[in-house]
Amino acid sequence: MEKWWPLFLSLLVPACRGYGQALAAAGIPPLAAACGSKAYQDSLVARYLDRGAHRVSYLSPQWGQYCDSLIAACPNIAYAYQQKAMPLIKCGDYAQAFPLVDKAVALDANRWLAYRGFLKCIFTKDYTGAITDFQRVARLKPNGREMDHTYPFFEGICELERGHYQLAETALAQDMALQRGPDGQGPVHFNTLFYAGVTAARLKQSTQAQFYLQQCLKAYPQHPEANYYLALTYQAQGQPALARQHLEAAQRALIGGYRLNEDNIFYANYPEQITEFEVTQALKEIND
Repeated sequence: MEKWWPLFLSLLVPACRGYGQALAAAGIPPLAAACGSKAYQDSLVARYLDRGAHRVSYLSPQWGQYCDSLIAACPNIAYAYQQKAMPLIKCGDYAQAFPLVDKAVALDANRWLAYRGFLKCIFTKDYTGAITDFQRVARLKPNGREMDHTYPFFEGICELERGHYQLAETALAQDMALQRGPDGQGPVHFNTLFYAGVTAARLKQSTQAQFYLQQCLKAYPQHPEANYYLALTYQAQGQPALARQHLEAAQRALIGGYRLNEDNIFYANYPEQITEFEVTQALKEIND
């Protein structure tokens, strides 16, 4: 038996070489070289994601299986790790999701670093980590955006939640300036105005807070949180009628299904988001 083993190896090596030559002749490059080709990566993404995972529910086990097949075929495609993480994020399994997101960032920070910062800010409430990610990606892509918002928008939210109100004010002012553009005429997102209003209120700048919150409501009259926080500023100023008016507007909006109107509102509570409970309690305080 031992005599046959060297003979088997001697036959196997040319066979493997022949297989590699056959792949090359067919225009199929070796795996290492192929995975460095964007065209090859795109073909795998189309096969395993576009025509695979994306045709089933992200809650289906098949979603993860397609992602695993893509990773096995080419382990340096950042998008594969992000897509495998996405259902875990939406289901709240951050412990399993974040190593995958970290891998995506390691492979392509330019594309996925801001996304990770967004997840830290909105989903896991790791505000310090989110700020670090957004400041780092700002050096890679100045004036970039994530989820339809500027990087300073998320930094402002993070600083607000950390209790660093002046830093929040500065970041949100930068966000507004970027949205207005060079001519200063661009529209400002209503949620920027909302968070700027809350920040001003925390700084005891009642007039400025009311201005921002009123501007938010001009753009989105049913904004529950803007109505609620505007009511609190009126209540603090001894204007119960105006406070009640906006609390009732917030209550109607929540009952009617209105929310902050962000894409991921169904999967995570945004900072300063309210429920009917807070509104009901505030109305009780006014009526007592």
